[in-house]
Amino acid sequence: MSSKGKDVVEGSSSRSSSSVIPSTDHDQQQQQHQQIKQQQPAPLSRYESQKRRDWNTFGQYLRNQRPPISLSQCNSNHVLDFLRYLDQFGKTKVHLQGCLFFGQPEPPGPCTCPLRQAWGSLDALIGRLRAAYEENGGLPETNPFASSTIRVSLREVRNSQAKARGIPYKKKKKKRNLTKNNNNGSSSFPMQ
Repeated sequence: MSSKGKDVVEGSSSRSSSSVIPSTDHDQQQQQHQQIKQQQPAPLSRYESQKRRDWNTFGQYLRNQRPPISLSQCNSNHVLDFLRYLDQFGKTKVHLQGCLFFGQPEPPGPCTCPLRQAWGSLDALIGRLRAAYEENGGLPETNPFASSTIRVSLREVRNSQAKARGIPYKKKKKKRNLTKNNNNGSSSFPMQ
């Protein structure tokens, strides 16, 4: 009796004999495929991808300084310099004090005022870098992105951009979810 065909996968009669895979090879291929899948990390969320990109960009910025700045030497002044550096890539027109269109939300014509990074973009960037700093081993107490200097600077950028566009920034009020009690009209929160 011949042992030929014992290693052939059952139910492969619809395939030609040249495409038949011995079961041991097929099992090994499946195991290898599973191992490769398990080794690959899950795809990053949009936020995580952006945070990683921002962190790498900031690290590259520090390395390109003369002399290069290590992360342990980084302080809020370096962060502010980085934000100023990013302004050259901005797409938000910020009218200067002497511009005819200063304070107009929709100016009727072009002007020579600079393009800057929008306040909201800078605020989100600082939030991502603040988180990335701590995820990469930085201590919360030494986080240059969490500095009061950065918060003050972002507030100034927000206010100046709002004035330049003639749109006052209004802080969103927190919604209070008060449900009336049918019996006495008081709120459902217990008084202490």
